Amino acid sequence: MTTRLFRILAISSVLLATPIKALAAEGTVTFEMLKPETALTAAQAALERCRDEGFQATIAVVDRFGGVQVVLRDQLASPRTVRTAIGKARTAVGFRTNTTDMVEVTDHGQPASGIRHLPGVVVVGGGVIIEAAGSLVGGIGVSGAPGGDMDDLCAFAGISAIEDELEF
Repeated sequence: MTTRLFRILAISSVLLATPIKALAAEGTVTFEMLKPETALTAAQAALERCRDEGFQATIAVVDRFGGVQVVLRDQLASPRTVRTAIGKARTAVGFRTNTTDMVEVTDHGQPASGIRHLPGVVVVGGGVIIEAAGSLVGGIGVSGAPGGDMDDLCAFAGISAIEDELEF
């Protein structure tokens, strides 16, 4: 029995030492994601910029797949800004494009105009992708400023606040 157990252990150790990981790696992907703390820092900085400008807004940060990580709604921001901010962030991530850049190409009469009618898509300024070393890691959406350009201003302030954390 002892010899048989020894053989099983010997075979097991050889199998475990075999580079099976290399074979498994061909069927998987590796990617970067925002930490919740980083997402919160971006949202807080964006909210602070909106407040500095006199806007009551909602900030949403989503991960690279559109999953909500953070939502901050200022006390006087309209409740509907929550869904709009999330929609802007998800739209930016889903199309890997800032929503302001989508406005013209999805306008009525354009070949991509149908994009605006997809469920959950919000094509107005204020949705910005977050990248790290050229990889998409998330998106930030801002809703509540008096225009998409002002929502963008707040969103970019949020991204600026975490740039050092995204460098690698």
